[in-house]
Amino acid sequence: METILFLSNTESDGTLSKTAYETLTAAVDLSKQLQATLCIGLFGMKTQSAADSIAGCGAQRFLAVEGADFSQARYASDAAACEALSRASAATLVIAPQTSRLSRVMAGVAHRLHGEIDTHINGLTSDGTLKANRCFYRQRIEATLSRGVRPWVLLIEPSSFVAWSGSASAVTVESIAVTLADASLRTTVEGMITPPAEQQTIRPDAKLLFVAGAGWTKKQKDGQPHLAEAETAILDFLKNTNASLGSSKSLVDLSGEGQAVLGFLTHLNQVGQTGATPRHPKGLSTCCHGEEPHVVGWRFITDRRAINLDPNCGWARGKADVLYVADAFEVMAKVNGMLAAEATIREETAPAVHG
Repeated sequence: METILFLSNTESDGTLSKTAYETLTAAVDLSKQLQATLCIGLFGMKTQSAADSIAGCGAQRFLAVEGADFSQARYASDAAACEALSRASAATLVIAPQTSRLSRVMAGVAHRLHGEIDTHINGLTSDGTLKANRCFYRQRIEATLSRGVRPWVLLIEPSSFVAWSGSASAVTVESIAVTLADASLRTTVEGMITPPAEQQTIRPDAKLLFVAGAGWTKKQKDGQPHLAEAETAILDFLKNTNASLGSSKSLVDLSGEGQAVLGFLTHLNQVGQTGATPRHPKGLSTCCHGEEPHVVGWRFITDRRAINLDPNCGWARGKADVLYVADAFEVMAKVNGMLAAEATIREETAPAVHG
C-alpha cells in the first residue's frame, strides 16, 4: 500500500499558501483513489496553526520540523527538513507544491532518498497504476507519466486543483528533530525588496489577466500613435481592478525594432509560446490579433475575451469566448470611468472611522 506525504513549508505568519492548499487537494484525492495512508509534513518557524487549519483532511499523521533555523528559504536547511519528514513518514509518494522554495530543493531531496522526481504536474489519476499528467512544449503536448521507483516526488503546478477547504481543529503534531551543522546556516536572508504596489504588474493570484497587444503603440484612426494615453488607460485599469498584466511577444520586442514601447512592460509580462502560461479565471486581450503563438498561453484561462477592431482576427475563430469588435482606447476609457465612479461611491458610503 502506498503512503502519501503532503509536504509544504509554512509562510512567515505560520499559515499555508494558496498553492499549498491546492496541492493538499491533490494529495487527499489521490489518497482516496489509492486507499493510501495520508501523512502531513510541515516545516517552518511555526507549524501548529497550519496543521490545525487542515485537521479535517483525513491524514493519519501530522509531522513537523520547526524552529528559527527553518523560517528562511535556504537550500541546506530546507533540504534537511524535507528529507527528515520524508524518512519519518516512510512515504512512497511525496506530493509538494511547485513553488520557488520547494522547486529549488526537492530534486536534491529525491536524490538523497534514492527516488525519482517529476515537476509541473497538473493532474493525478489511478486505474490501478498511478499516472501523473504534465505538459511539454508550452502546453501543446500533454504527457502521462508513471514510475515504478519509490519514493516518487511530485511537484504540483499552481492552480491545477481547487484549494482544499475543510474543518479546522486542534491536532497532535509529531515533532521531528533535525540538527543542522554550522555550514548549513551560512546563508541568511537579510530582507526582501519588492516594488511598490502600483509598479507590481504581475499578480499570479489575480482573478483577471489583462493582456496588451502591439496595437496599443500603433497609429490610431487619426494617423498618430497615442502612447501616453495607452499607458494611462492600462495602468488605471490595473489600479482599479488589481488585475495581472500580460503582453504579446510583438509588443515587448518592439524596442529592438526602434519603435516606441510601453515603459512598464518587460519579457516577464510575456504570455504565449515563448512566454508564460498563466492560470487566471478570466482573461481580457486588447489590441492583439489572437495569433496561435500568443493564444497558446491562454490554455488554462477559463473565460477568454478580447477587444479588437478586426472582426476576422484570430480571436474570432474560436479562440475567444467573446470578441468585442471595438476600439480598445474608447472601451477602456469608458470602463475606467465606470470603475472610478464606483470607487468614489464606495468611499462616500463607507462608514467613518473615528480614533
